[in-house]
Amino acid sequence: MAEAPEFYTIPGSMVGNVIEENRAAVFEAIETAYRLHAKGDSVNPDSYFLLYPENPRARIIALPAHLGGKVQMSGIKWISSFPENRAVNLARASAVLILNDASNGYPVACMEASVISATRTAASAALAAEHLAIDPFKGILSIVGTGIIARTTVEWLMFRNWQFDKVCLFDLDRNEAERFAGWLRDRFNLEVEIMEELDDALRAASLALFTTTAPEPYVRDEETLAHCPTVLHLSLRDIGENIILSAQNVVDDIEHCLKAKTSLHLAETMMGNRDFIDGVLVDVLEGKVKPASDKPRIFSPFGLGVLDIAVGHLVLEKARETGQAIPTPNFFSHSERW
Repeated sequence: MAEAPEFYTIPGSMVGNVIEENRAAVFEAIETAYRLHAKGDSVNPDSYFLLYPENPRARIIALPAHLGGKVQMSGIKWISSFPENRAVNLARASAVLILNDASNGYPVACMEASVISATRTAASAALAAEHLAIDPFKGILSIVGTGIIARTTVEWLMFRNWQFDKVCLFDLDRNEAERFAGWLRDRFNLEVEIMEELDDALRAASLALFTTTAPEPYVRDEETLAHCPTVLHLSLRDIGENIILSAQNVVDDIEHCLKAKTSLHLAETMMGNRDFIDGVLVDVLEGKVKPASDKPRIFSPFGLGVLDIAVGHLVLEKARETGQAIPTPNFFSHSERW
């Protein structure tokens, strides 16, 4: 008689430990997930947004997905974004990830997922950066928005051996920028400059990173990116349609990126077509799209649930191997049909 799978819980501290101890494997899992998705060996439905009319900046998002290949795991990430949390020193985002065995549908794990979510976003950005940059692994990094995603992305860029001459920071909250600058100096001994003007930060960049909570585009002066940097547009709504239309645009998934009033969605609405999209990241990895040297190269990832599944699956496997996953005996009390 078949037995129900054992069910595990993995707290955030253990998730973080596993990721830190297996960074190379995580980076490989991200790239593999992209390639499986490009081949059609995945299922990645639209995300579902739970919105609050009385609190329009807050949301909770459900991201269901299935990843094939050697993973064969399904699941869903349930992640909240409440920007007002920061006023009481509470992290903006919180999340859990449920993983299901794709052979029988049974849940096999529940794990804290804000670390997983930040990791898959940051690691995928680092992957894009080194393949889109004309002269990668050096230069000046400019960061717009100095929160958790920015910090995690810097960690992954440094893991991939980027050597920055300087890091320029811009944040509407000067105190946040000061804290971030201190962390960069203490952790990586980097030269840091906090910029008073956004345009100055962008004009200095060879690699620009956007990690804000902006609801609509505000970067519209084409001269700020006229020097053709690589741009990691992780927050999706910072860059004006005019700049999008004059840039080389690479996304993670076209259908997902062109919705929800992202900068790309607004550009599509303006033009009535998607001709300004040059390809997906796998096209760049496989050499089908060559980085352009005469225009900004903008990577705009919507954030695919299959990446959460990929990282979550690796965390589960490594946590089980090292005894860090916490089993819950008899979690399924009615798994037998009769």
